[in-house]
Order: sequence, then structure tokens, then C-alpha cells
Amino acid sequence: MELPVIIVNFKTYPHVDGKKSLELSRTCERVSKRTGASIAVCPPLPELSLIASAVDIPVLSQNIDSAESRARTGSVTLSAVREAGAVGTLINHSECRRTLADIESIVSACRREKLTTIVCSNNIETSRAVSLISPDFVAMEPPELIGGDISVTSADPDIVKGTVDRVREVSPDVKVLTGAGVKTAEDVRVALELGTVGVLLASGVVKSKDPASVLESLASGLTG
Repeated sequence: MELPVIIVNFKTYPHVDGKKSLELSRTCERVSKRTGASIAVCPPLPELSLIASAVDIPVLSQNIDSAESRARTGSVTLSAVREAGAVGTLINHSECRRTLADIESIVSACRREKLTTIVCSNNIETSRAVSLISPDFVAMEPPELIGGDISVTSADPDIVKGTVDRVREVSPDVKVLTGAGVKTAEDVRVALELGTVGVLLASGVVKSKDPASVLESLASGLTG
């Protein structure tokens, strides 16, 4: 993925059920091409393969349960994500927590398969701990602000800056994203000023009545 980046997590909102996921992905693609902004998408897992084959922007999985393919009903495996055409995955989102051992196993396996890893974290010390595993990105998202109307960049900028500083201390190659409540160009601009390389967001785009306009505004925040 080119940096700085806006990553849109579709979650499993009803707004993106079925073909609506493809429509939103194509909207993200159009805005990316029109503005030059780097935009990636994390569609619902049942739509992953369809969308990865239909758009020319990075597509990531919302989750991987296991680095191993074996008899596990309903699990999301690394090989399934890779074969679907995704370029990477979220790991340990606040709505889908993994153990540290699982995170390490999944990150290591993704590294071998050249899949981008974004490990979500809820505080500074957890961010530091997961950065020692050397994912590509750590995404700081205080869970109490996820889905809300107040961005972490205004509610608690110190946690963003603190995360950037702590991650750089121990793993300089790991990049930091931020999320939770991010909805405006100003939120994106401040996130970059605090040292992150982009934002991970969901409801501000997915639940919007005009996702294209929201994305264009967010994209303007990448350039100041």
C-alpha cells in the first residue's frame, strides 16, 4: 500500500450486505483514482474474493483466525485469505480479539506469504508489545471511541503520539495507523501530524448517505 493511506473497514454493517459491498468498493476506487489518495478496503469476508478481483485498490481481510489450514468449521485461514486475492489482513480488532500467541503466529505466517499485517491495539503498552512481533502496521484504536462521533485525534491525541513514540523506540520499521471516530479531513490531517501514516475507519464512510463526498473530504486531509 502507498502511504499515507486511508483504510476503510466495512465491518458487517447492513449497509454493505451483498452487492452493496462491491458498490462501496468501487466508490473507494473511483475516489482514489480521482484524488490520487491511497485508499484500501476491508470488505465483509463473504465478499472478499469478489471484490479483490473487481477493483484495482488494495483489498484486505477483516480477520484471520488461524495460520493453519485444518478441520475448523467457520474459521478464516491465511491460505483462504491469500487465495481470495487479499493483499493483507487486519488482526486483533477490538471486535475480534486474538491472543498474543495467535497474533505472533499469524504475523509470522503472513510475513512468509508476503501479506501485509495490521495489528489493532487499544493502548500504548499493548501497541509496544505487538510491535515487537514486527507486523507491518500497528493500528491504535481506543475501543470506547470506535463508532463514535469524536475522533481519537481530538479526544486523546497523547495516546496517538505516545503510541508512535513507543513503537519507534522498539521497532522503528513498524508503522502506526490510528482510528476510532475518524470522520473528517481535519481528523486525518492531525493523525498525520501526530506521526501516523494513515487512518483506519469504518462508520464515517460505510454509514454515510454520500460515501464519495466523505471519502473525497478525507482524502484532502492526506495532503494538508
